[in-house]
Amino acid sequence: MRQVLEAGLPALGLDTAAIPALERFAEMLLQRNRVMNLTAITEPRDVAALHLLDSLALISLAGLEDGSAVDVGTGAGFPGLPLAIVRPRLQVTLLDSLGKRVGFLREVCETLGVTNAECVQGRAEEFAAERREVYDWAVSRAVAALPVLCELCLPLVRVGGCFLAMKSSHTEAEIEQAGGAVRILGGRIAWIRDYTIPTTEVVHRVVCVEKVAGTPKKYPRRFAQMKKTPL
Repeated sequence: MRQVLEAGLPALGLDTAAIPALERFAEMLLQRNRVMNLTAITEPRDVAALHLLDSLALISLAGLEDGSAVDVGTGAGFPGLPLAIVRPRLQVTLLDSLGKRVGFLREVCETLGVTNAECVQGRAEEFAAERREVYDWAVSRAVAALPVLCELCLPLVRVGGCFLAMKSSHTEAEIEQAGGAVRILGGRIAWIRDYTIPTTEVVHRVVCVEKVAGTPKKYPRRFAQMKKTPL
């Protein structure tokens, strides 16, 4: 794992000082994964590349030096917790609906001394009622379709901020289908960038949706409605 991080972090323009904390996070993840369903990726080298370096690619693509970010559907903490570890001036909210996952993330943050990450159990469509349009960034590596992700994430982003959706490559049709949702929710697609995860040949994609206008108050809708009739 260390060799992967030592090669991959400089390739992303990042310092290697965070390697011990990233390694400890990965160790805790794999240990807890024995009793909880946190990740299907269990080889340490693959965790380092496909979870940690993949998450940290957002920094080389979008900066994320400081300000505030919310990771919607963070799951086992990706991409938000690696971002918080490497960017201590970035205030990160890790949002997930499952209490066991959030409990694990709180334990990791306490163990590693990560004080710039807030771990919150909740659903994004409900969380928007208390944190509407306050974040500089929303990020998500969740598997939902982009129109649904936009409805979950854009209401949390302030005007002038951005939603960064981490997707697989070859998602042109999905991006095109999201055009209407993006406009309705006050966004515009600012850029789309493909990247190769360092130390691998895996190509992923980030879609940056800039928030250019306020989101109408009727959004987000209930999740079941989003899935049944996406924007």
